[in-house]
Amino acid sequence: MKPVQQFRTHQMPAPESSAFSAPLWGSAFRPFYLLGALYAPLLMVVWAGAYLGVWRAPSSALPLGLWHGHEMVFGFAAAIITGIVLTALPSWAGTREIHGRPLALLAALWLGGRLAWWAAPSLPPLVVAVADNLLFPAVFVMVAPQLLRAANPLYLLLLPVLAALSGANLACHAGLVGGDPALAGLGLRAGVYAVIVLYVLKGGVLTPIFTGNALREKGRGDQAPFRLTLDVAAVALVALLAGFDLAGAPAAATGAAALACTLIHAWRVARWQGWRVADVPLVLIMHLGFAWLIFAFALKTVAELTGFVPETAWLHAFTVGSLGMMMLGLMTRVSLRHTGRPLHLPPAMRLAGVLVFAAALVRLAASVHELDAWVVAVAALLWTSVFVIYLSRFGTILLAPSLARGGAKR
Repeated sequence: MKPVQQFRTHQMPAPESSAFSAPLWGSAFRPFYLLGALYAPLLMVVWAGAYLGVWRAPSSALPLGLWHGHEMVFGFAAAIITGIVLTALPSWAGTREIHGRPLALLAALWLGGRLAWWAAPSLPPLVVAVADNLLFPAVFVMVAPQLLRAANPLYLLLLPVLAALSGANLACHAGLVGGDPALAGLGLRAGVYAVIVLYVLKGGVLTPIFTGNALREKGRGDQAPFRLTLDVAAVALVALLAGFDLAGAPAAATGAAALACTLIHAWRVARWQGWRVADVPLVLIMHLGFAWLIFAFALKTVAELTGFVPETAWLHAFTVGSLGMMMLGLMTRVSLRHTGRPLHLPPAMRLAGVLVFAAALVRLAASVHELDAWVVAVAALLWTSVFVIYLSRFGTILLAPSLARGGAKR
């Protein structure tokens, strides 16, 4: 899926009315990165305190792990994903920018879902379910007509991913309403798989293109050409793994699918030659994200075929390591590029990259070796500090007008 035009600095569109013409509503990355980065520390601190027994769990009706997992996927990750996708589409698919009132509506839907989730003990479950399931359908409705007119039909693949995320959240709530934690957990896991598919689709386009840009700039060669059959196979195998896992297929079948994912994604990522741009931090962090994805598939393989590692290990490798690295890289790149700043990774964000990598290692060690709860808390603290650093570096930038366009490259 090649871009139809160059990335552009997001200057303010023509004023529409008072509050909605503020810089915050100029492009989706601004409110959604801000909301996600603010929510991450709150969510993690509340969960960690309850996990350690410092205070009561947010909901006595839900297992703490399910409460935490839902908000990590359908709360925090949903905000960052929405910001990334809606900011990229105008430059890559040629769609219109969603800004002003429509963007504020999406942000309000996300916030309404979070407020309903936290107030769940005092609200009817159906009210919580409805409030928490409005964001992805609204995004679908806003982007579908434009994607149907896009020159490249491959961008339509975003629509089933949005539908899958919405369906997974509905399944999670159906389990909660029906008093079926197993169904709720299945919905949550389906949401993780939907995020992985989007990761493979979008990250599998952006990473080789940005790598190619860096290779040319350094005089080290060119971008690896896309191979449609390889890219299709990479997505199809993730879908196969998801199908086997969610359907409760025999461990041998699920393990074989996970092994196939490990091999196909290792081949795909190796073609991008990320080691040749290891001195370009904004590109390196994306390759590290894919390295964690491959490692997650390998852990899933070992868990299914041998049982030597717990089944949760691969989930933490993906959510904390792979997703954490890629989100940090894209949030930093987009925040710099689309506010008119050069693509130079600030020293604080270099530290943030080290911290998210360390958080993933510590969390994985805690899972594999069944370490004390305080080790898990340390991983949570490391991960939380990443978004505190992001807020300290980019919080005011997200609220301020863009600078005049500089010479930064994609």
